[in-house]
Amino acid sequence: MAESVSTKMDGPAKAFKGKKFRVAIIGCGGIAQAHLEAFKSIPEVEIVAGVDIDANRLVVMRDKWGVPEENLFGADIKTGKTTSDTAWVEMLKKVKPDAVDVCTPNGVHCAPIVYCCERGVHGFVEKPMAMNPGECEKMIAAAKKGKVKLSVGFQHRYRPACQALIEARRNGVFGDIMFVKVRALRRRGIPNWGVFGRKELQGGGPMIDIGVHMMECAYEFMGCPKPIAAMGNTWTYIGNKKDKTNVRSMWPGWDWKTYTVEDLAIGQIRFDNGAIMQIEASFAAHMKENEVHEFSAMGTKGGCHFPSAEIYTDQNNTMVNIAPAWMDSRGEGWTVLFTTKLQNWVDACRKGTKQGASGEDGLNVQKMLNGIYDSAAAGHEIKI
Repeated sequence: MAESVSTKMDGPAKAFKGKKFRVAIIGCGGIAQAHLEAFKSIPEVEIVAGVDIDANRLVVMRDKWGVPEENLFGADIKTGKTTSDTAWVEMLKKVKPDAVDVCTPNGVHCAPIVYCCERGVHGFVEKPMAMNPGECEKMIAAAKKGKVKLSVGFQHRYRPACQALIEARRNGVFGDIMFVKVRALRRRGIPNWGVFGRKELQGGGPMIDIGVHMMECAYEFMGCPKPIAAMGNTWTYIGNKKDKTNVRSMWPGWDWKTYTVEDLAIGQIRFDNGAIMQIEASFAAHMKENEVHEFSAMGTKGGCHFPSAEIYTDQNNTMVNIAPAWMDSRGEGWTVLFTTKLQNWVDACRKGTKQGASGEDGLNVQKMLNGIYDSAAAGHEIKI
């Protein structure tokens, strides 16, 4: 039988002699593969099980990552048939992992986390935390009941540029933050895989899928003030129609027949300290750029931009723009960021160190996301 992802790797993973942190993957699709690549660099972790309703994904867990077939649950590899859509119950009983890493569609985040955390198993869940704040609260309560750690998969807060701006804010460079503008936009980038276009499984479209990343990053930069009100609107005008003109795009051929999410969402959040955040998110929008992921901020003493980490302020009776002379690009890579966020969670579970993105952080972001969607449905500002 092949070895697990941790023990078959050369270097630090093979050399690690201490007690392994045993992790089971729930949802073994695309984002799980990114997690597994990251786990290669976390030697104390051993991947001990996989859960998925798609047998082909379990085959990858066996053949590529070395998870024993008897530790794969949810589908029969020989017949290809789904055997259970709650296979984490059987997995937990048989394998008894230390932790679960949930990489399912958004609609299946809550149930496995609640079940596992209540039984004393640590939990990590990809962003967004869940479908709504109520689910987030259940997940947090389960972690408290089981006395375990629960973290949410936000990685952009760990980027060197974001960390530099957070440090500048803590040092008083910006004064009081008054306004933050968040943009997570694609000109034509509707995913043509997975269930990103199905609201009943995802909870929404670009706002909850890519807007959440920049929103959380900007929110962490602001110092996480309390959100108190939301206003917004959503529009669908491209994704749910067959593209008869065959416009060239990076991901053509999406499933327009099942597309029930927004193409464009615009929202605004008010915080208890008077600050305002504006969010723009799109899968498809008629704009100049092909893709934009950024935020800018204005404070009483200065402003800034992410990801350039530029600072705009006054010095020596002169308006100045300050740009970093050097930024560590090694901290910007996809696998590096995933490794950083997962290492943070592993350390919190094993050593009790501070979590970078706790369940409570995920709940606040979820309140903002759902506040915008609820406002769009109601047609007016709503209280959070």
